[in-house]
Amino acid sequence: MRISDLSRRSGAPVPTIKFYLRERLLMPGTPTARNQAVYGEKHLRRVRLIRALAGIGGLELASVRELLAAVDDTRVPLTEVVGAVNRALCPGASRGTPPPPGEHADEAACYVDGLSWDHQRGRSGSPVLAEVIVALRELGCDAELTAFDGLAALAEQLAVAELDLLARKDAVIDRGAAVAQTVLLNVAFTVLHRMAHQHHALLRHGADTEQAAGRDD
Repeated sequence: MRISDLSRRSGAPVPTIKFYLRERLLMPGTPTARNQAVYGEKHLRRVRLIRALAGIGGLELASVRELLAAVDDTRVPLTEVVGAVNRALCPGASRGTPPPPGEHADEAACYVDGLSWDHQRGRSGSPVLAEVIVALRELGCDAELTAFDGLAALAEQLAVAELDLLARKDAVIDRGAAVAQTVLLNVAFTVLHRMAHQHHALLRHGADTEQAAGRDD
């Protein structure tokens, strides 16, 4: 297909596709003449993948580049590809900066140490989680550490369900699809969480809001 056909089928404007080519996010097409080339299904899949990561996923270009490099290099184990996705989704987790020392920090450290997840491969976000806990406690938020138990359980259920989706497919996993699935399911979970939060906030506090609006009238 010509670049105009690739644009039509992928939904990406021609200038955007040319940008992907210049940035080497998209592999070159097969030359047919001076300044002309044809593209195939692999180019269509790659454009759709880039748009999913940068568009719906909202990832920065540098993160998209890192993920595509991990997808393309078959020497990189799938577990490391997953690690690259997690770094892109939670860049703060790769800082490795411990929270400020203090009573709350020690309490938070004990909590994250108590999680039963792999200490080497699954704990890169522990310092950030500890920072969150410390900030909540120092701000006086009514959030006991046991409140995180439910969040941890939900996170584990989501991770297992996500990996189960890959296991149901063919033995050879489409690495690009696996990356896109993780990013897009993260977006879906966030959206559903916010919708549920708004729904229950209205159920609990909707009457108060209506009464306040009535007083203003």
